[in-house]
Order: sequence, then structure tokens, then C-alpha cells
Amino acid sequence: MAKSYDIEGREVIAAVKGLRTQILTIGPDQCVPWHHHSEVTDTFFCIEGPMQIETRNPDDQQVLSPGETTAVGAGQPHRVSGVDDGRCKFLIIQGVGEYDFVADD
Repeated sequence: MAKSYDIEGREVIAAVKGLRTQILTIGPDQCVPWHHHSEVTDTFFCIEGPMQIETRNPDDQQVLSPGETTAVGAGQPHRVSGVDDGRCKFLIIQGVGEYDFVADD
């Protein structure tokens, strides 16, 4: 499933069956929109921030500063952005399982 959003930068570190690692840069007023994954867990490591990960069911928001990490499990709707629509950069590890991007509007 193709990504339908633009962000400032996307650098693939590794992509093998069942596991992906990337560095994503979200520019001002950009975000990774609401979505979920059927099988994979997203593990986030903040490089530049702060950044925020919002989730639904249950509704929650986590703010990460550089060096902090969190994970969002398979099936959990989430959205990622910089705090106050600012810029952020993070490492994301996605696995283990087949990757998909299911939009949640």
C-alpha cells in the first residue's frame, strides 16, 4: 500500500522480509497521517524534536525528546508530527511481519 503523504526526508537504513528501518524527517506543518499496520509494530527513536505520537482507541499522546523511544503496536491507529507543527527527525523500526500502511481517516 503506497504512502499518500509527503514529508521532508525518508532514508531507508534496511529493508528485509519482515523488518524495515528508516530515518524520517517531518518538516514544519507536515505529519505522517492517521494510519495503522496489520502486523508490524512501529518503534520510534527521537533524533531531533520534540516529536509527538498520537493514538486512538485509546486516545493518547506521547511527546518524545531526543534520545527517547516508544512503540505503537499492530492495529493501533496513530499519527506522527512535530510538536506545535514543528520539525522532527526520528528512527523508525517496523516489524516483525509484513508491512502495510492502512489509512485511518
